[in-house]
Amino acid sequence: MPFALVMAGGSGTRFWPLSREALPKQLLNLLGPRSLLASTIDRLDGLVPRGDVIVATGARLVGAVQEQLPDFSPDAILAEPCKRDTAPCIGLVAMLVEKRAPEATMVVLPSDHVIRDGAAFQAAVRQAFALVEERPGRLVTFGIRPTYPAESFGYLERGEPVASMGAGADGPGKAYRVARFREKPSLDIAQQYVAAGNFFWNSGIFVWKARAILAELAARQPEMHALLEQIAASHGTPGFDAALAREFPAVRAISIDFAVMEHAADVVMIEAPFDWDDLGSWQALARQRGADEHGNTVVGRHLGVKTRGTTVYNADDGGGHLIVTVGVDDLIIVHAPDATLVASKRDEESLRQVAKLIAERGWRDHL
Repeated sequence: MPFALVMAGGSGTRFWPLSREALPKQLLNLLGPRSLLASTIDRLDGLVPRGDVIVATGARLVGAVQEQLPDFSPDAILAEPCKRDTAPCIGLVAMLVEKRAPEATMVVLPSDHVIRDGAAFQAAVRQAFALVEERPGRLVTFGIRPTYPAESFGYLERGEPVASMGAGADGPGKAYRVARFREKPSLDIAQQYVAAGNFFWNSGIFVWKARAILAELAARQPEMHALLEQIAASHGTPGFDAALAREFPAVRAISIDFAVMEHAADVVMIEAPFDWDDLGSWQALARQRGADEHGNTVVGRHLGVKTRGTTVYNADDGGGHLIVTVGVDDLIIVHAPDATLVASKRDEESLRQVAKLIAERGWRDHL
């Protein structure tokens, strides 16, 4: 029985000034009429019953998530009282899923990825389901063949091919054991990875049995597992919200990769047969929307003179605000109703600091 966990708690600070605390990246319509979150939910239709999809998000975002997913039961939205990275979120939801269906298989995916080929995505996830059914203790992830030496992604080092005698052998993507997880590299190391040909971007999409990931957490993160059990034990009772608010902040903040995946014995990577982008930055948006003959990506009203390689996003829906650029190259320019960003593409990583610096100055109305 398949379940899905969609993780929608990120803040998307690198998409400031469009992404804000009350409306972060995953809730924005950056690529079309549907938000990234809504598009992620749509991608699961026909793969996982809508009633078996759980969305985990920050408590402050629950109202906004419910507005975008009006057909979701309030019980299907887990309101995390604070940020604790992916392992606690995954562990708690796995416990809730296992209570409902002890043999359940889960697909876990972030809410801010761009995958345009939904049929190929579903076929690959079904292949992962089959590989997990074949070996119930197996943990499956998806590797993306790199198209450039990205410094902002973790990498998977491909190991030996997986010999499958079941349905997993007939899937659309080749399956391999994961030899090693590699952290976000420097540019020169990333270039070596791409040249080697056996390194893949870590997509952060996973498939496993709920009880398998819980067994790994119990073995490797016993304190976390015990705290999550206390919360899960109260699920379905009037005391659940209080238990969540009391115990969840005490859980160690750690990613599922660090907590489990880098240490587990049976981790398999499917070479993803679908297109993928994590839309982690304004430059990723440019990759998705394309560029004109001068390398410019423009959304909204803009006049460019001697402008090259520049991303312009004008969020003025009424069209009354005009952005004009003259004699500039390789910039990111984003105009929101109350703030404007001008940044060099070469220093986009520094955008992570913007929200922190704004908060330090007490300008909370711009966050």
